[in-house]
Amino acid sequence: MKFNLADVFETVADSVPERIVLTWEGEDISYAELDGLANQVAHNFAAHGVGKDDNVALYLKNSVEHVTSLIGLIKIRAVPVNVNYRYTDAELEYIFDNSDSAAIVVELPEHQRSVAELMPKLPLLRTVFVIGDVVDELTEAAAALEGRTVEIVDFDEYKGKPAERDFSARTGEEIYMIYTGGTTGYPKGVMWQHDDFFRKPISGGNPYGPPRADLDELSREVKNFPSMSFLIAAPLMHGAASYSLFTFISLGSRLILERDFNAEKMIRNIGRDKTQMILIVGDAMGMPLAEQMELQKDTADFSTLFSVTSGGALWSQSVRDRMLAVKPDLLLRDNFGASESGNDGEIKMDENGNLMVPPTDRMMVVDERFQRITTPNEVGHIARIGNIPLGYYKDPEKTARTFPTLEDGTRISVLGDMGYVREDGSIIFLGRGSQCINTGGEKVYAEEVEGALHGHPAIADALVVPAPDAKYGQRVAAVASLKPGFDEPSLEDVQEHCRKTLARYKVPRTVVFVDEVKRTPAGKADYKWAKSTAADAVQPV
Repeated sequence: MKFNLADVFETVADSVPERIVLTWEGEDISYAELDGLANQVAHNFAAHGVGKDDNVALYLKNSVEHVTSLIGLIKIRAVPVNVNYRYTDAELEYIFDNSDSAAIVVELPEHQRSVAELMPKLPLLRTVFVIGDVVDELTEAAAALEGRTVEIVDFDEYKGKPAERDFSARTGEEIYMIYTGGTTGYPKGVMWQHDDFFRKPISGGNPYGPPRADLDELSREVKNFPSMSFLIAAPLMHGAASYSLFTFISLGSRLILERDFNAEKMIRNIGRDKTQMILIVGDAMGMPLAEQMELQKDTADFSTLFSVTSGGALWSQSVRDRMLAVKPDLLLRDNFGASESGNDGEIKMDENGNLMVPPTDRMMVVDERFQRITTPNEVGHIARIGNIPLGYYKDPEKTARTFPTLEDGTRISVLGDMGYVREDGSIIFLGRGSQCINTGGEKVYAEEVEGALHGHPAIADALVVPAPDAKYGQRVAAVASLKPGFDEPSLEDVQEHCRKTLARYKVPRTVVFVDEVKRTPAGKADYKWAKSTAADAVQPV
């Protein structure tokens, strides 16, 4: 059978209706209650013309309405589009236009004003659903349109709609779209069929064992699976957060959401919310959480917390060690995946500090012609096998390049991650090829050096990039920020620290300290800014 995500949610809601599915700012909502709310929201969307295959942009921060919109849209076979609420108007215009959004769901007044400014440039936009009070600029922008109408709808109209399910049958071939963070260019809409999304990003509904065979098995097993409490520290617009949302719904678990990422509040509320697991996105969230664990180690209640999981970005060993120093029995898991590949499993660190993926039939290393590399230690592109996306929305060229079909008909996903296979079949992850530094013929991968820098006691954050070098063509350069209370270390001090874990040619020859290391609105590394900053600081040699 093919799984549809709305069918999965409804199956779980019918199986464990009284269980708590969502804790929002300390308030609990059961599966039955959330299902009823999502049904009402779905009916309200449908009443205003949203239907099958319509793309709907969710320009929202974390909220109950964000969750009910997401589930409501998939109930009526529409396509939710994640929108980074930190984007500028130019970036928003690209997302709204590129996604062909027929409707936008928006809340904050400043976000409504952005939609108002962009409305004349969005010819396919038909409806804007507003959570809360409507700003005058939005109403005026809709009224000023010539030759077409954009309806402004009070989101709360859903309260007058029926809570029953009377939706059309679903096939599992519906589209679930995730826009990438735009680390290597403009964001791209990754199109997953629901069935593939269920089987790969959310591990077939069971990340701890065999995938569920059908909805009947899902219904039986969810009753036997103990409810866990899982704090999603990431915003729901992040791919890793949507993976976790549906994964733990499939298990009948309780999801904990906060409006914003606030490390102090999240650690303080572990006792109140009985948090057992936390999802973070690499060091950008891990470092402030580790710092708050240290500051609150004598006041916060850590008794229920047993695991922290990271996905979507680098999670350095030094940050993990700080967490373990506060709570030594924590289970730390670093998930390996992407918007274009889903959950690729756990990535571990071997005895030499290399990032390593255990032997798996879901991944291989290929050369430039997409031929499998079997020779140990030969560097190539890491390719994912199995359930993969249909492609990028409206971009056949990049689809063909990223999701090629092999001679035997197998489709693979090749994202630019470089690595090699060891003799035991495990795969060593080196980093993105686009961030590879060629210094005198030696290849250095930025992520490895960044991990070493994050272990320096004075460094809060760091990005590693190539800088021009007259002798070697490129040199390894770092742009770093300091932890509060620390003086700027010398270049020699930083180099000495790095030599403990890195070969000499990988050690940065230039380190530029800045007030803050810039990251993209999705929290990803802003390598373009870092490269420019490093280049400006490099003196002719």
